[in-house]
Amino acid sequence: MEKYFNIRYEFDKDMVHEHIAQRIKSGEPGYICVADGVVLNVAQRDEAYMKVMQESMFAICDSSWVPMYIKWIYGHKRSQYCGAMIFEDMVKQGKYKMAFLGTNTKTLNSLRDNIAEQWNADVKDMLFYELPYCHVHEFDYPAIAKMLEEHEAEIVWVALGAPKQEVFMNRLHQHMKSGVQIAVGAVFNFFSGFDEKRAPQWITKHHMEFLYRIWQNPKKQLKRCGWILVMLPKMFIEELKRKKQKG
Repeated sequence: MEKYFNIRYEFDKDMVHEHIAQRIKSGEPGYICVADGVVLNVAQRDEAYMKVMQESMFAICDSSWVPMYIKWIYGHKRSQYCGAMIFEDMVKQGKYKMAFLGTNTKTLNSLRDNIAEQWNADVKDMLFYELPYCHVHEFDYPAIAKMLEEHEAEIVWVALGAPKQEVFMNRLHQHMKSGVQIAVGAVFNFFSGFDEKRAPQWITKHHMEFLYRIWQNPKKQLKRCGWILVMLPKMFIEELKRKKQKG
């Protein structure tokens, strides 16, 4: 693992899967943050949220821009491993019992049917649960943890959107006896066939997925992108200072 912008990243795809396998084998609960530009930005502005990030097993890099920042500052070549990628990889493997939490019943049903038809028929017997619409402090975490335990969930996919889903995982983790949670934002929508669709590959290749997101939901995404632009100079200056301190 490597630390950039005060966040512990695991960029090696094989090691991501190895860490997950080891944690499940150990029987200890854990959670993984999928750090896109929004997550990175909020963590720089909110100490409590940064603590949530630092208490996770690690973060995987959901942003195509962060590897570019790292290359500009350190000269290190790193790759993106986004939420959609890890979700598809792990579901296709069929190695683990899983639970899918978040969004709405219509989307969850379509997600289950699409996965069962295209990737993994075993998901038909797994838990797809619509979380109630409420403040992150209002969820019944003990009841959710008990439900996951009853379904023997080893991987718990959480789709509540950042930064809410990371706080949710942190709070739920305190009540879980086992299982690894992974926050995947809009991924349920991508693979359900409803609502949001992932940007075409040629757009992601050229680091322009944020423009596609803005086009889909301008009110929400313009605000998020605005905060990222405001924070970037400070983030770069602080990381350059950390580089100098490392020698």
